[in-house]
Amino acid sequence: KRQIWAFIQPMVTVAVYFVVFQLGLRVQPAATGYPYICWLVSGIIPWFFFSDALPSASNCLLEYSYLVKKVVFKISILPIIKLVAATFIHAFFVGVLLIIAMMYGYMPNLYTLQIFYYSFCLFVLMLAMSYCTCAIVVFFRDLAQIINIGLQVGMWATPILWNIGMLENYPKLRVLFKLNPLTYIVNGYRSAIYEESWFFEHFYSSTYFWIFTVTLFCVGSLIFKRLKVHFADVL
Repeated sequence: KRQIWAFIQPMVTVAVYFVVFQLGLRVQPAATGYPYICWLVSGIIPWFFFSDALPSASNCLLEYSYLVKKVVFKISILPIIKLVAATFIHAFFVGVLLIIAMMYGYMPNLYTLQIFYYSFCLFVLMLAMSYCTCAIVVFFRDLAQIINIGLQVGMWATPILWNIGMLENYPKLRVLFKLNPLTYIVNGYRSAIYEESWFFEHFYSSTYFWIFTVTLFCVGSLIFKRLKVHFADVL
């Protein structure tokens, strides 16, 4: 049943946002030229992946505490297992995204293959974050609630329901929102389906994302390694 709800809840959420913002308030993302449902779904599907997988991976050591206490078990794979499990659900919704795009005339092409690249980017980013959060949450259980609150804020700090082009007259604010690595992911999904451009054409955005992600991965791995010896005692 849990797996079924993992599919139903995102679909209901998309339906609610579409009815409220498109049919109710008649909101259009500024300067996009795409149907709102296409714009919405292409941005919110990577967010579903992120908001579902990160809390799950962050709590993996608590959930599998009996494995953490086993000396022979390699506990560093637990966050990876959680993220891989969420990837299967994400793959289904990417399929839904492509079907919706085709219904509006946006047929898959060579550029669409970049979805694999951006999905990989998102996976590595979440893995880097989860190594840090899952280690800390063992000692500071309230971090799980802080993550949930952060996800609520992050939903609006990422250009999912709104277009970052709206900030054209506010260059400093626009740069601030672009520092959010998820902005690169969300815009990447949209670009892969609706635009004919490659990720390496956005050199500065790609470079910033990978510098941020690799640095975070190194920090997260270091924190995990330093705290690992105390996990069994605390749990």
